[in-house]
Amino acid sequence: MNRITVTAVVAVGQLALVGLAVAPQLSARLVGDTYLMAVAPLDPIDPFRGAYVALDYPDLRHDDSQSFGEPGLGVLDDGEEGDLYVTLVQRGDVWAADEWTRDRPEDGPYLACDDRSWQIRCGIESFFLPQDEAAETEGLLRDGAVAEVRIDGRGNGAVVDVRAP
Repeated sequence: MNRITVTAVVAVGQLALVGLAVAPQLSARLVGDTYLMAVAPLDPIDPFRGAYVALDYPDLRHDDSQSFGEPGLGVLDDGEEGDLYVTLVQRGDVWAADEWTRDRPEDGPYLACDDRSWQIRCGIESFFLPQDEAAETEGLLRDGAVAEVRIDGRGNGAVVDVRAP
């Protein structure tokens, strides 16, 4: 193989890896249904990650523990780790956790999560925004807000907005 062909194969491979990395977020944003969830602030701007707000979802937490300053939905202490699914139920104007299961639900809205680290992560823990909007959004969260989350048919979620209820 010549150098141009090898370079082209490497470039296409890298593009494919990038596509795989962002596919769940893109899928949720493009074809997902919208759900409103109650949120609370968890962390201000991080100088290393840029302007974002770490979100806490009190109605989605698995346990009654506090968040310990880290985004996440608590812990599921069942002796297993890996894929985890949170079925959702509507409570008033917002959606909340109903059941936690290791098996993918056959129907109804649900979030596909992972508990391979020390907390459950569902991909909706951070909301990135322009630097000048971060302080305003953090103030909005302190006063009570909802997150507009789009969830696709495979449970992939993406936060698209944070606003007053």
